[in-house]
Order: sequence, then C-alpha cells, then structure tokens
Amino acid sequence: MEYVYGALLLNAANKPIDEKGLSGVLTAAGVAPEAGRVKALLASLEGVNLAELLTKAATVSAPAAAAAPAGKPEGPSGKKDEEKKEEKGVSEEEAAEGLSALFG
Repeated sequence: MEYVYGALLLNAANKPIDEKGLSGVLTAAGVAPEAGRVKALLASLEGVNLAELLTKAATVSAPAAAAAPAGKPEGPSGKKDEEKKEEKGVSEEEAAEGLSALFG
C-alpha cells in the first residue's frame, strides 16, 4: 500500500511518477523499496491519468457521503434503527424457511 500512497503523493505534488521519484518517496518514508514492486506499480499506472481518476472517484463517492454522513446521530433509543433494515430485507423467519429447504 505504501507504493500506491507514494505514487499518489507524487501526483499531488505534480511530480513525475517514475522509478527514481517513487523510490525516493518510499525511502524518505522509511520503507526499503523493492525494485520489482516499484516497476510493477509503474507498469500498472502506465497510461492512467491519476488526476482525472481521482476527480471521478471524488464525484462518485460524494453523493454517498452526503446520504450517510459520518457521525450521524443515532435514534432516540440510542440504538440504530434496526426495524427499518428488516422492513427492506427478508425477515429472519423467511430466511430460515429458505435455509431449511437446503437441508430438508
């Protein structure tokens, strides 16, 4: 994961993501870079526009983040509303009936 973070850091700094730069970032972070892993990451990033990819990822995840904000207050009882989850899905009894058909 450190290798990917190093590539993202280089991208954020508008530096070229190359073997020398990535190895330098990893070394500065206290990681001994493995040449094979560096080359593999660089090969996988070849032709990928990270800035565009990150922009798309931010716009895709933004509506999901707005729909379920972190630190959302819990229900009045102090517990999350489990009843709402059960209404949307299959009840426990229906699920048990389905499982009994497998072993019955």
